[in-house]
Amino acid sequence: MGRGSYTSADWSKLKKSSSISETSTASQIFKKRAMEERFNPRFIQMREARDSEEHPDSTPIIIGLDSTGSMGYLSEEIAKNALNETMMKLYSTKPVSDPQLMFAAIGDVTDQAPLQVTQFESDIRIAEQLLDLWLEGAGGDAPEDFSLLWYFAAKHTVTDSFTKRKKKGFLFTIGDADCHERVEGADIRNIFDEPGRTYLSKELLSMAQESYEVFHIHITKGRKTMPAFLQSILPGHLIPVSKEQINRLPEIMISIMQCVNGENPEKVVEQWEELARPVVETALEGLDLSKKKKGFFF
Repeated sequence: MGRGSYTSADWSKLKKSSSISETSTASQIFKKRAMEERFNPRFIQMREARDSEEHPDSTPIIIGLDSTGSMGYLSEEIAKNALNETMMKLYSTKPVSDPQLMFAAIGDVTDQAPLQVTQFESDIRIAEQLLDLWLEGAGGDAPEDFSLLWYFAAKHTVTDSFTKRKKKGFLFTIGDADCHERVEGADIRNIFDEPGRTYLSKELLSMAQESYEVFHIHITKGRKTMPAFLQSILPGHLIPVSKEQINRLPEIMISIMQCVNGENPEKVVEQWEELARPVVETALEGLDLSKKKKGFFF
C-alpha cells in the first residue's frame, strides 16, 4: 500500500463530507458501532509498507492510540486537527522520506475490539480509514495493552524500508496509563487467531524494536507521574505530554524523527512557532539516543 500523496484540500473535503467541526465530539466523529473486519487482526496476515515508483524510499510510521474510555479526547484531537497537521508538517519538514502511515486503536484484551489496525497509506485514505475505526470506549484508566501493537508490528508488518535498506520505521503509542507486563497466550489466540504463548511485554517491545524506533507518549493529567513499568522498559523513549498540550503532538513526533535521523535538537526546536517550542523542548529533553550519537541531547 502507500500510493498517492496527502493534500490538505482532500482533508478539507473529507472533513466537510463527514460533518466534522471544532464542536464535534468523539462519538460524532467516529460513527462506527462495531469493528470492521478489514481492521480486525484476526483477519490480517500482513500489513505492507512498500516502495513504488511514486514513493521509492518509503518510511513506515505507526501511530497507536489508546481507545479506552478515558481517552476519547485523544482520538477527537487526532481526527479534528493532529492528523492533518502531522501530514502537512511531514511534507514540509521532511524528517523522513516517503512517509506511509498506519493507525491503530488499542483497547484492552477484554474488549470486543482489543486492537484495530489500518493499512499503511500515503494519501487521504489515512484519514478515511482512521475515521472508520470503532471507538469502543470500553476498558478504563488502568494498565493498558500497548504491547498488542508491538506484537502486531513485529509479527504482522513487512516494510521495504527495513528488508531492503535495514532502515527502521517509527512506532508511537499514545495513552494516559501504564502497560500490562504480559500478554497471555489465550489472548494472543483470541485476538490474532493464531497459536501463541504467553509473552512478557518487554519481549514484545524488543521484537518490535528490531525494525521500528519505538516511543511512547504518556499523557499526564495534573501531576507528572510517569508510568513505572513503561519507564522501566522504555528508558529515554518515554515522553510526557500534558493533556493541555496534545495539540502539539505533530511537532513532538516529527521532532523525534528528526533527532533520530541526526538533526541538531536546538535547530529542531527553533523551526516551530514560538508557542510550540517549550513543549517540544521539554519532550526532547527526556530522550536518550546515546546509541545513535553520544551526548546528542541537551
